[in-house]
Amino acid sequence: MAEEKYVYFFGEGGKEMKNLLGGKGANLSEMSKIGIPVPPGFTITTKVCNEYYENDKKYPEGLNVQIEDNLNKLEEKTGKKFGDPKNPLLVSVRSGAAVSMPGMMDTILNLGLNPDTVQGMVELTKNERFVWDSYRRFIQMFGNVVLGIGHEKFEKILDSIKEEKGAVLDTELETEDLKKVVEQYKKLVKEETENEFPEKPEEQLQMAIDAVFNSWDNERAISYRKMNDIPDKIGTAVNVQSMVFGNMGNDSGTGVAFTRDPSTGEKKFFGEYLMNAQGEDVVAGIRTPKKIKQLEDDMPEVYNELVEIYKKLELHYKDMQDMEFTIEKGKLYLLQTRNGKRTAHAAVKIAVDMVEEGLITKQDALLRVEPNQLDQLLHKTIDPKAKVEVAAKGLPASPGAAVGGIVFDAKRAHDLNEEGKKVILVRTETSPEDIEGMNAARGILTARGGMTSHAAVVARGMGKCCVAGCESIVVSEEKKELKINNKVLKEGDKITLNGNTGEVIIGELELIEPELKGEFKTLMDWADEVRTLGVRTNADTPKDAEKSIEFGAEGIGLCRTEHMFFQEDRIRAVREMILAEDIVGRKKALDKLLPMQKSDFFEIFKVMKGLPVTIRLLDPPLHEFLPKSKEDIEWLSSEMGVTVEKINEKMDSLHEVNPMLGHRGCRLAITYPEIAEMQVQAIFEAACESVKDGNKVVPEVMIPLIGNEKEFNNLRELSKKKADEIIKKHDVELNYRIGTMIEVPRACIVADKVAENAEFFSFGTNDLTQMTFGFSRDDVGKFVPEYIRKGILEKDPFQVLDQEGVGNLVSMAVEKGRKVRKDLKIGICGEHGGESSSVEFCHREGLTYVSCSPFRVPIARLAAAHAKLKEE
Repeated sequence: MAEEKYVYFFGEGGKEMKNLLGGKGANLSEMSKIGIPVPPGFTITTKVCNEYYENDKKYPEGLNVQIEDNLNKLEEKTGKKFGDPKNPLLVSVRSGAAVSMPGMMDTILNLGLNPDTVQGMVELTKNERFVWDSYRRFIQMFGNVVLGIGHEKFEKILDSIKEEKGAVLDTELETEDLKKVVEQYKKLVKEETENEFPEKPEEQLQMAIDAVFNSWDNERAISYRKMNDIPDKIGTAVNVQSMVFGNMGNDSGTGVAFTRDPSTGEKKFFGEYLMNAQGEDVVAGIRTPKKIKQLEDDMPEVYNELVEIYKKLELHYKDMQDMEFTIEKGKLYLLQTRNGKRTAHAAVKIAVDMVEEGLITKQDALLRVEPNQLDQLLHKTIDPKAKVEVAAKGLPASPGAAVGGIVFDAKRAHDLNEEGKKVILVRTETSPEDIEGMNAARGILTARGGMTSHAAVVARGMGKCCVAGCESIVVSEEKKELKINNKVLKEGDKITLNGNTGEVIIGELELIEPELKGEFKTLMDWADEVRTLGVRTNADTPKDAEKSIEFGAEGIGLCRTEHMFFQEDRIRAVREMILAEDIVGRKKALDKLLPMQKSDFFEIFKVMKGLPVTIRLLDPPLHEFLPKSKEDIEWLSSEMGVTVEKINEKMDSLHEVNPMLGHRGCRLAITYPEIAEMQVQAIFEAACESVKDGNKVVPEVMIPLIGNEKEFNNLRELSKKKADEIIKKHDVELNYRIGTMIEVPRACIVADKVAENAEFFSFGTNDLTQMTFGFSRDDVGKFVPEYIRKGILEKDPFQVLDQEGVGNLVSMAVEKGRKVRKDLKIGICGEHGGESSSVEFCHREGLTYVSCSPFRVPIARLAAAHAKLKEE
């Protein structure tokens, strides 16, 4: 039996082997095959990572032999020997999962250096400063990544030696200074670990490989995977690659480049580089890099070769590429290429442009844009009418606008966000440890770093507004202070960020909603050509309805009538109805509400121009409309001329132990049919008058919370009788439907009986989830995060539809309902209707439409197109 292959030399694999070699390894192999200058190396597969975790952190048999064989091959290729004091081979060790996880995994450069190989390198290069600079970098990276010593402890030593020397930049330190840094770094390692720094290259390599595999399970990697829906089981590969050096002098350098602008999607070469530096310097944001175009002046031949390579790679991969390169003594090497992270705006523009350039098909373009990414495009911008006084300007690292109180550490940002406060995370520079705070913040501001720094890349991926490299500000995390010019801001002070221009403004500015046009409209039109699942919106006001039409909704799937009752001019009449002694008093109050409800429906019908409008009859329990505080009760008493005692008595009588399972929905309409009658009258009077005005109207009456076909039949009869009476009185032609909201598990079980008279079903998945799990959706915050952390639940079932449990009930109801009524229209109107995996489920189950909030309509449209394309 052939031995399992665990290690692949660059060139043995290819881009199609991402799952086994990780994205980085697969692309390094692919580039080696197509003639791109890549330093040779080898990849230890993701299979090793998975076996390592499955077997209690033990490596598979035969792995060491395969690593040794590939190391020998690497020595032959480079003409150098690992650990040889005269001609040493130095390597980098990098992680690389199948899915790109920027800044989440750990990198080590210059591995193989020790006092002997340092001397050998000095002899070979005749550049003592470069060698000692490489050595101090190696100890710092190895000390941080492998030995777990805080990065800031090394920085403190480096800063104190720079201060002593009067140096501002690392490059100003001379050989003797760097020797001192190395000596103090080693002393720090001994103090922190009680062991000497490892000197044997073989031991260094093994420890580095261990560290990469162990980093797959570190907190920030787990957190990033959760945020981006990356499965834990895919594992990471390890790439061992011969070193090339960007820090050998002014004819060497390093950079990061994109084949198109990752912020705007514009077709122009975009990137940054630093001369006499190593790769980490560019992304760490410690020195502010130069724009890629300046390389044409610094090294024209290298620049032209790089342009040639980027064009070749984009054509080969048919996607925007993110490349890392190093120039060693005037020679260019590519260290990585991958499909570049981009903002939603850039993703849409690049996808549409590439179709127009003939690189990809429309179907490819649709699949290139993740539905949830569109959320970024729907973000706010600063109102152009606002008076803007720019206090500072940095780099426009990630578009959008954000307003919030400033905070200086990630944990505080997370905690304040949990309390419902809007925050802006302000840091000198961000690091992977800040991931949760970045996720919680409305926007991110950093004093250091370029357009490819950690803050920039992560913010773009999250769709957060970010201003990076704002060098005119001074951030003191310790004092919790931000200095802008001569002004000192403290935690909680408000600022506004403009991620499109890099501007920082003190105070709060008005933000405005986005508009969708250009490439976005084109992509959405393509999505509409492909999808078969309808997309409606949840809208309770004409304004919401207008916004949803703008976003491409094909009707209203849920209009909640109770939201109209909370308006100031109506709430009094509602309370009057609740406090009435008898049906006469209730009807008197309802007569006041009737014209208000009718006017609301009339305006909504006008906006929807013949598209279906599903109106749910009153759903919440009556106590929700009464005041809670003593002051409000006293005010209501004086306003309505009713004693405080009487109000309290009524509140006591309405009190329920579990109101979500109590007197609400259809139960309320059955006990107080006059409420349902008034609402049906308002709907059909508005509809008939609208028809007389020359409008097409498609009203759909939805009866909520039924668990029994008799509940539905009772209220259907009431609604139909009232509707037909009004239509006859107005003498108009009007088609309408009466259906039900399926949100009680029992309704799914008896769906065939319900479908005998119901003309449509709409799944209220928020309540259906609540009743299926037995979770109170208002209280799940106390335990669901812990369930997710412990792996009891994969996702919050109120955000992502639980397909195994709730989904099975939906499937049952669809099957039973359509057995009885083949043309039964079936939708979903919980917020799951705008979540992409839930939309895909609805497509598979053959639903007619999904309905979601207006701002999620474009997401649902694209997700429905994805579902259809994946099916095909």
